Amino acid sequence: MDDIKYKKILYSEEDLKKRISELGETITRDYKGQDLVLLGVLKGSLFFFTDLTRAIDLPIELDMIAVGNIPDTTSRTGIVRITKDVDINITGKHVIVVEDIIRTGLTTAYLLQTLEARKPASLDVCTLLYNPERQLIDLPVKYFGFEIDKSWLIGYGMDRGEVGRNLPFIAELEHK
Repeated sequence: MDDIKYKKILYSEEDLKKRISELGETITRDYKGQDLVLLGVLKGSLFFFTDLTRAIDLPIELDMIAVGNIPDTTSRTGIVRITKDVDINITGKHVIVVEDIIRTGLTTAYLLQTLEARKPASLDVCTLLYNPERQLIDLPVKYFGFEIDKSWLIGYGMDRGEVGRNLPFIAELEHK
């Protein structure tokens, strides 16, 4: 990771633990006594998803979904494809899609539309990082960790060329 340079750490490991604990407590309270499924969106949400599920004090079902984009189009058109689908039945269950970051919302909107056809009892979004100013589509973001600006970030699941996901903090990248 010597070639990855970042300007500053925006959220320390301690900041992340504290906020995720708070989110877990809120979700526990909101979904008590209900059938809850958390769906993590690979790869970026992996660390957040893992820590969040451990912060929820309820019986929950877990699954992962992965999306791939069509090169050079997703940021402009929202065209994506599911590369790993959900394996469990979500019909009649309360579902929270767990994202690492929502900027435009195009990819998440596609996922929600796809999942809605499976008739969950409810379908909400929990994202660690949220940029409502760049959002192009209205999404049901029920829970978020931190509101961000247009900075490019690395760490805690986010990468630059598949490198840096394992950093225990979130940092702002330097632009080359």
